[in-house]
Formats: sequence, C-alpha cells, structure tokens
Amino acid sequence: MDVLMGLLAAVCWGITDYLVSVSGRSLGIRRSVLYSHIIGLVVLSFVALQTSSFNSIVAVSAVSMIICLVAAVLTLLGALSLTRALTQGRTAIVAPLVTSYGIVTTILAWAGGERLTAYQFLGIAICAFGVMAVGLGHSNPTSRLNRREGQAIGFALLAAGCYGVSFWVQGKYALPAIGPVNMLWLNYCVGAIFLLLTVRSFRGCTNLTLKDVVALGGASLFNLCGFAAFSFGALEGSVAIVTVISTLSGGVAAMLGYVFYKERLISRQLLGVCLVLLSALVLHLL
Repeated sequence: MDVLMGLLAAVCWGITDYLVSVSGRSLGIRRSVLYSHIIGLVVLSFVALQTSSFNSIVAVSAVSMIICLVAAVLTLLGALSLTRALTQGRTAIVAPLVTSYGIVTTILAWAGGERLTAYQFLGIAICAFGVMAVGLGHSNPTSRLNRREGQAIGFALLAAGCYGVSFWVQGKYALPAIGPVNMLWLNYCVGAIFLLLTVRSFRGCTNLTLKDVVALGGASLFNLCGFAAFSFGALEGSVAIVTVISTLSGGVAAMLGYVFYKERLISRQLLGVCLVLLSALVLHLL
C-alpha cells in the first residue's frame, strides 16, 4: 500500500507542478497562487468542518500558533518562488530542482542535533553536483533566453530553501501541535489572506478562460490528492518508502514538460536533473 500511495502522490504532485506552470504563464504569478489557494482553502475548510479537526487549532498555545504561522509564510514564499521559476524556465529543470528541499531539511535536522549517516552526506554531495551541472549547462550564458533560465534556476532553489525550512519547522513543531490537515489549511488560509491584500495589483485583468479554470482547479485538487495519498500511505505503511517514492514527482513533471512543452535538455542538464532526483532518493531512503 505504501508503494502504491507513494506513486500516486508522485503522479499527483508532478501533475500539480505542470498545471502550476500553465496557470502561472497565463494568469501571472500572484493571481495563479491566489486562486489556487482559495480553491484549496474552500475544499479543506469543508473537510476540516466534517472531521472537527479545527478543535486542535483552538486549543493550541500562542507560541505554537506563531510557529505555525511562520511555517505557513515560508510555504507561501516557496509557492510564489516555484510559480515564478516554472513561468520563466523549463518544467523539466525546475521541478526536479525543487525536490532538493530535502537537503535543507536534512542540514537543519543535523544542526538541531540529529546524526547524519555517510549515505546522507553522499546524498547532499550528489545534489550539489547535480545543481552545478544544471546551472552550468547553458550553451550560451549571455543570451536572453539563458538569462531567464538562470533566473528560473535561482527561484527554483529559493523555493527549495523555503520549502525545506518550512517542512523542518512543520515536522518538528507545527504538525505535533495542530496536525497535518490543520497545517495544510493554515497554509492555504495565510496565503489567500496575504495575496488578497495585494488585490490592487490585479486590476484590469481579463476574465478567466476555461483553460485557466481547469489548470487552477486541477492544480489545487491534484495537490490535495497527492497530500491525501501521502498521508494515507504513511499511516498504513512505511513513511520512509512513501516519502522516497513521492520525490519522483519532479521526474513526472519533467516528463510532462517534455511531452506538452517539447522541452529538450542538453546532456549536462539531463545529468544534473538525474543527480538531483537520485540525491532526493538517497536522502529520504537512507
């Protein structure tokens, strides 16, 4: 069951990354993230009300709530950075790079006193070489196209950093206090409120097309399905196995970019993407 749920989570999150790139290029970064957060907030609010999970938020201490809010803000910054990276660069490069968030989480855990194995240090080294291979893979670094892709790589790594810190904070402090459903709901709530405050920057925008609605709704629903599959697999089987397999979402998104966007990578970039995905597997498995 854990293998099946891990594969389902990887597929769902890979499709989510692809749909985020579609909506981001059509609607802009903040509008895309705002609408997807509102959809997710509505769906999760219904789920939370049905399961009475809001009770744990009411009972949480002020310090724990502040920590949860910090994690939610970091998640929002990661989502904005990821969307910008996907709108500027190739999905086949950006999506796998974001899976390097495991390095950040691992280093923070090590700084917090946890011991790292030799295999985990090896995973960090593999990921570093992979990122360098992707970053140095431009055939003409002075061209405008490659400058945009260089910026996309930077934002992808920024997203990985934000997600990595947020996941570490959530795993160590937030999730034990309010639970996974409430934490995900808080992520959507904080993101929606923060982005609604910038509504003035959205004036003059055209109405949503059917393609926009499908991309936004699909991204939110696939993200929630991926989270549900991950949670169910972790509860019914091995957390390590589900986590490892779910990191293949970067490969799924890369394949979708290859099929629908006709994205092509040179050999160094392809090697770098494979190394980053391999490092994610090593870090989470060992």
